[in-house]
Amino acid sequence: MAHKQGFYERYIKRPQDFCCAALAIVGLSPVMAVTAALVRKRLGKPVVFAQERPGKDGRIFRLYKFRTMTDERDEQGNLLPDEERLTDFGRLLRSTSLDELPELFNILKGDMAVVGPRPLLVRYLSRYTPEQARRHEVRPGLTGLAQVHGRNTVSWEDKFKWDVRYVDNVTFLGDWKIIAHTVLAVVRREGISSGSSATMEEFIGVQGEGA
Repeated sequence: MAHKQGFYERYIKRPQDFCCAALAIVGLSPVMAVTAALVRKRLGKPVVFAQERPGKDGRIFRLYKFRTMTDERDEQGNLLPDEERLTDFGRLLRSTSLDELPELFNILKGDMAVVGPRPLLVRYLSRYTPEQARRHEVRPGLTGLAQVHGRNTVSWEDKFKWDVRYVDNVTFLGDWKIIAHTVLAVVRREGISSGSSATMEEFIGVQGEGA
């Protein structure tokens, strides 16, 4: 069944996202400038990490984040595991969500929304079940229901259930509740790691049920 947009989603959400992102960029520009300088000094170039991610309807866009890892490689030239490349400084950026500030420009461009399912890796696209793939019926977000219900500490299955629940219930009040809860989660530095990984384990998918 095709996703049906309500009045808020059709006429208010996108202009609201644009205004929020623009105001945040202006207000946080000193923080972004200092963060960029520290990333350049601690981790080198490039300061901003860009990676292709699937957006609404699976359309691919380039996501921007501040770099948090080194480029250390093994003797064969392969990148070391995330845990070994993620520095203490990188962990600080992630725990405070400062690494995600460049995504505000993705919101300005229309690739993302302030609230929506987080944009994951392109290689996951073929691994979703049809129900899980519904997360792409709306723009991906800087934060979302899954982020305020455990972030990286919940299972992939639960994370996608929260994503689909959001797709089916996009409202003005709901978005601002998620934003408020996100601010609290960032202040408390909750849900940064999964407990067994520096971020979140690879999503393998449900065997035989990829979308």
